[in-house]
Amino acid sequence: MDVFPLPVARIGIIGGGQLGRMLAKAAKRLGCTCVVLDPTPGSPAGQVAGHQIVGDYHDPAKLRELAESCDVTTFDIEDIDTDTLIQLEREGNRVHPSPKVLALIQDKLTQKEALAAAGIPTAPFIAMPAPSPDAFAAFGYPLVQKSRRGGYDGRGVSIMKTPADYPAHLPTASLLEQFVPAQKELAVVVARGLDGDCRCYPVVEMCFRPGENVLDMLLAPADISAETAASAVDLATRTVETLGGVGIFGVEMFLTEAGDLLVNEVAPRTHNSGHHTIEANVTDQFEQHLRAVVGLPLGATAQLSPAAMINLLGAPGHRGRPVISGMAEALAIPGVCLHLYGKAATAPFRKMGHVTVLDPDIQTARQKAERVRALIEISGEDHP
Repeated sequence: MDVFPLPVARIGIIGGGQLGRMLAKAAKRLGCTCVVLDPTPGSPAGQVAGHQIVGDYHDPAKLRELAESCDVTTFDIEDIDTDTLIQLEREGNRVHPSPKVLALIQDKLTQKEALAAAGIPTAPFIAMPAPSPDAFAAFGYPLVQKSRRGGYDGRGVSIMKTPADYPAHLPTASLLEQFVPAQKELAVVVARGLDGDCRCYPVVEMCFRPGENVLDMLLAPADISAETAASAVDLATRTVETLGGVGIFGVEMFLTEAGDLLVNEVAPRTHNSGHHTIEANVTDQFEQHLRAVVGLPLGATAQLSPAAMINLLGAPGHRGRPVISGMAEALAIPGVCLHLYGKAATAPFRKMGHVTVLDPDIQTARQKAERVRALIEISGEDHP
């Protein structure tokens, strides 16, 4: 019989945003305690964990302080000093997913090269160390330029349809990808345990805001054939096994107009495409991640109800202390589950929360989510 003294584990979380906040909540349920490292005092995750080290993700001394005070260290962001984490792991500190895997994925070019070398289908791409109009034209439009490092939530990505779009290029070391006309954008959240056990959540469909390139609505399960869903789960599993590492991985894919699946990007952390699992699945992605990194058995990933999820973004033109309107009316709709992230200030299109809507019928869930999106606005007190 297993015997665990409480706390079961002390978890270090690098990053104090909403993902860390939801991890800390799941940790409390499992009898774990958390320490958060984040530069912002009273960060969303720090509020829940109760213990926060105020410091930068690239500060070797702060990373060491966190790792050495915890049983296992994980992260909710990717822009971290991996050299220090690799050294800490070498000294015997447990860090999951592996800092070597994080270092590979942090660089969009090395990530794509690793996938291509393993035979994982992706859009054709080339390295672009120094952008120039001639190099872009030689590769061919339409194309997508991605910064090698630091991009997320639509930042560090520029979609260019014709040479006239070249002035919108990113003046940085990057890669170019062929633009893929996709009939759908899909995602599979994959958990990989210490023993190599892999479990996938049902495939979801992602709808993005044009312009900001931020996830606007997620539909779970995706409206695709059983055959396509099985292929997506198989491809996501192969992708994560290629990269290695322990924990939750978000695998984003394109379903092309020809019906083929291409891996777009992989995130080595809990993912926006898995937020609905808190209410809609047997084991949510945050608990699953903790089970994996602590070394507990992975939980069942079965979906209990169809769900639609929307991100709540800061209203354009508003900054300062958040003010939320329409909340009571939205909560009166059956099946609405509200998550606010506790961020001290809003900004245009900043992720301030999310709403998951459960309904036996996915289209009804979607319609309710659209009503919620029309009702709720997060503005700022500083705005005139």
